Amino acid sequence: MALPAVLQNLRLPVIGAPMFIASGPALVLAQCKAGIVGAFPALNARPQAMLDSWLTEIATELAAFRQARPDALVGPFAVNQIVHQSNDRLADDVAVCVRHRVPIIISSLRAPPPEMLNAIHAYGGIVLHDVISIRHAHKALEAGVDGLILVAAGAGGHAGTLSPFALVSEVRRFFSGPIALSGAIATGDGILAAQAMGADLAYIGTRWLATKESNIDDAYREAIIESAAADIVYTNLFTGVHGNYLKKSIQRAGLDPDNLPSADKSTMNFGSGGTSAAKAWRDIWGAGQGVGAIDDAPPLADLVACLEEQYLAARKRLSL
Repeated sequence: MALPAVLQNLRLPVIGAPMFIASGPALVLAQCKAGIVGAFPALNARPQAMLDSWLTEIATELAAFRQARPDALVGPFAVNQIVHQSNDRLADDVAVCVRHRVPIIISSLRAPPPEMLNAIHAYGGIVLHDVISIRHAHKALEAGVDGLILVAAGAGGHAGTLSPFALVSEVRRFFSGPIALSGAIATGDGILAAQAMGADLAYIGTRWLATKESNIDDAYREAIIESAAADIVYTNLFTGVHGNYLKKSIQRAGLDPDNLPSADKSTMNFGSGGTSAAKAWRDIWGAGQGVGAIDDAPPLADLVACLEEQYLAARKRLSL
């Protein structure tokens, strides 16, 4: 099955994963101008009225860039919506995205309701949904999403435990539509590997943290560069949903990363105020197991150029 038009003609088959705190207009614009999909969580725009401003800024600057560089491959942008009862902004945020005709919506946690899907499909937008299991994949497809983002073991932030090989192969038994794969992809070789196992695109998050454009402090950026896979801790303590975090940030918070208690799903809160979820991403730093492949913090454009060089070299090495 052919990819939706909005996901075609990318410089690399890559979606920049929306990251709490870290993803803002600067990062998204750099990703799109580099020829990949740029994305940010709607909840990063605080207060809520800022979402309209961010979308206006992104659309305006990309239009000007296309006019100045008519031959450049410019990627589309996406907005992540957390579909959860504690997200009291969801309806308003979706309405703003519909008004701006955001080309790609990435829904998370729960399958989007019919009214949300209908509003996005009405203007030609598509919805990709995060899943960590086969059960979640079936539910999302039954709801009517256009594609799936398979969040496999090793992904940063909220992540699953299934091997990417298992997750992709099982989903491909019943779904031939767009699939993006997430889970410790930090190199051009990893992008090609995602395609080789059956995904259409790589869904990359952690690698962008160590760029000049990410909205994180220097201590976080340095921790990404200094860490390896062994420094990633998988826990549900901080948001009620299992995720991967940097051990160093847990220690900085005065906790023992080797002896963390468990939390309950009822602790999940994605409201518009100062929530535990926002605190988690600010003080307890999300990161995936791909950190061991990161040893610099270049401008994003340079990083995409490097990933493209690695990707093409891997294809050549395999005579593809």
